[in-house]
Amino acid sequence: MRWNSPGTLVGGAAVVAAAVTLTALAWPDATPPDHSAPAGTSEASSARSDTRPAAPTTATGALSKPPRTVPSVRQFEAARGSGWRPGGNSGVVIAKNSEKLADEGKLIAKELKIDYRGAVAAKAGDVELALESGKQAGPESYTLTARDGRVKIAGPDEAGVFYGTRTLKQSVRADGAIPEGVVRDQPDRPQRGLNLDIARKYYTPGWIESRLREMADLKLNQLGLHFSDDQGFRIASDTHPEIVSQQHLTKAEVQKIIALAGQLHIQIVPEIDSPGHLGAVMAPHPELQLRDVNGKPTRGAIDISQPAAAKIVDDLLREYDTLFPGPYWHIGADEYQALVVSNPEASFPQLAAAARKKYGANAKVQDLTTGWMNDRAAVVRAKKRDVSAWNDGFFPGGVVKADQNLQVDYWTGKEIGARPPLDYLREGRSVINLNDEFLYYVLGQPNDFVYPTGQRIYDQWTPFVLRGTKPVPQKYSKQILGARFAVWGDIASAQTQDQVAAGIRLPLAALSQKVWNPVKPDLSWAQFKALANKAA
Repeated sequence: MRWNSPGTLVGGAAVVAAAVTLTALAWPDATPPDHSAPAGTSEASSARSDTRPAAPTTATGALSKPPRTVPSVRQFEAARGSGWRPGGNSGVVIAKNSEKLADEGKLIAKELKIDYRGAVAAKAGDVELALESGKQAGPESYTLTARDGRVKIAGPDEAGVFYGTRTLKQSVRADGAIPEGVVRDQPDRPQRGLNLDIARKYYTPGWIESRLREMADLKLNQLGLHFSDDQGFRIASDTHPEIVSQQHLTKAEVQKIIALAGQLHIQIVPEIDSPGHLGAVMAPHPELQLRDVNGKPTRGAIDISQPAAAKIVDDLLREYDTLFPGPYWHIGADEYQALVVSNPEASFPQLAAAARKKYGANAKVQDLTTGWMNDRAAVVRAKKRDVSAWNDGFFPGGVVKADQNLQVDYWTGKEIGARPPLDYLREGRSVINLNDEFLYYVLGQPNDFVYPTGQRIYDQWTPFVLRGTKPVPQKYSKQILGARFAVWGDIASAQTQDQVAAGIRLPLAALSQKVWNPVKPDLSWAQFKALANKAA
């Protein structure tokens, strides 16, 4: 997932230029790279400017303009009217048979500083939330109608209605109102989020909760938590308390984070990486560390020929499988150091022997490693999880094949075992984009990494750009489920958690635009940044 160092997709649609008139736009096949932004530049401190006309509401005789939000809405049916703005008599109400939306209603009422009235009839000036099924509408879709001084936000599921309230909130933040007309909106990609390394660097619960709130306003729906690595194990454990770092999250703190994420329609994706990156787990169990033919220990690598290695990792997977209730799990599988040497079988004869014993005479260390990955996936899949692993843990050839149902989190083409994105797509695998060229925020910028900028993501990246700067063909669109922006703590002291928050804010905003709305944005980067600073 980084260097060793100290669903169903919905087609695109565009913003409406006039009432019931839709214009379709498409991305160019490729955008030339631009490395002009200096490393470490802070976008958040730049001057704010926006040359786009600000007010979405219009005189009664003119057609309205789309609401200004991050990400931008995908369809807008313009109308004549003055739109809606919160007033002294405004309130939020819940439609009949929509009582599940109470939490969403209370939150938007608090944010807009208007009354929450619950399940009562809507009146002039009100915002009404409703659960309504629609033809071929996805669970994250919604329709927002602003007409005659009222707003109605409807969707087939709570998530879609929640996103409609984010559109309303942002439009009011940006311009004081939501324009007259109808928004029809839904995400282009089902998985959209942030990946956070809390193993190398400790983040406070309050800091994580603040990121969840920012993510929710950007309509992001996943937070990956990488909580085990060589430098630390950061969540309390009942089965193996001896491995837990002094600075860690309690289970009560994690449960509070999970509860807030649920309210904000964000899924937590827990990750225990193995068979590499297990230094903190092995620190009190040195007998489990992999050693080469000369007895030299291999950093971070567990000896997968030992039954006790599988037992301790499976103990942890089962323990945290109970803590995290969501549908996703990440099992790592990257950078196993036994496979970076020229002859793994000669360097690690115990692994070679175990491979032959388990998988036959032709099996090699690669096969034993792939079998380990499949076995760990089976542990968490017992509760019908969608399981993912890093792309450099999927090897070509061999006796043992990686489970076809494993999702590929593609981050690099530079590591031993990494292959071009098309190799995985041609195998029919689902892929998540974590392209380290654009989406890796590595603290301290080791190994030629530079802090990514929102501008570069906004101008040059799309979900199709899985490796480097070249996109894969659009025919693979349905297999590319989305993307996550990743923060790694390689040099944990390089930035404070507040500096990290400031550094990732605009890159996350740019990512949200690209995974929600597939058309090329109308706004320049300067305009988008000004809007993000104001509305998001």
